[in-house]
Amino acid sequence: LVVFCFRFVKICLVDRNVQVLMAECFKRNVGMAKNSDFKTEDFVVYPTHGVGKVLGTEKQEIAGTELDLLVIDFEHDRMTLRIPLSKAQESGLRPLSSKKQMDLALVKLKGRARVRRTMWSRRAQEYEAKINSGDPVSIAEVVRDLNKGDDLMVDQSYSERQLFEKAYDRILTEFQIVLNLNLEDTQ
Repeated sequence: LVVFCFRFVKICLVDRNVQVLMAECFKRNVGMAKNSDFKTEDFVVYPTHGVGKVLGTEKQEIAGTELDLLVIDFEHDRMTLRIPLSKAQESGLRPLSSKKQMDLALVKLKGRARVRRTMWSRRAQEYEAKINSGDPVSIAEVVRDLNKGDDLMVDQSYSERQLFEKAYDRILTEFQIVLNLNLEDTQ
């Protein structure tokens, strides 16, 4: 399975085993959420920060104009994000993935690692872009490619370990909430 992600457009080349699953996952038009999709106490995914919880909306005057802001709490990062409702769609804010899309991410995780033989700096940029895309399948690819098994500390450089941990935390949090499991069961 190869997924090319451009701004709000996904082009997919799929093998026969997951073709139907992939088609069903992208019928929902992930990443193009409307303002009415986000309700208080819902979990959402912001591409560059991961899973957060919607606290509600508020009005705030910024530079002389009054804006309706969506307030999102990222408990893991101890951060609160305020994003204009009109820009939620453009920023890539989306609802949590469906169980079918998480199954597709699991298929990716169980696959064989595909580490290209390019310079590390180039691969690191690609991995960072995949992580910041917010797409669980892309994040699963990063976890799969950087996972060294039990010898994690021995075989990886500091930057590899940082990217792996970032991707692992993002996908683990989304799995935990979508599948309604505690941390130990999710791992």
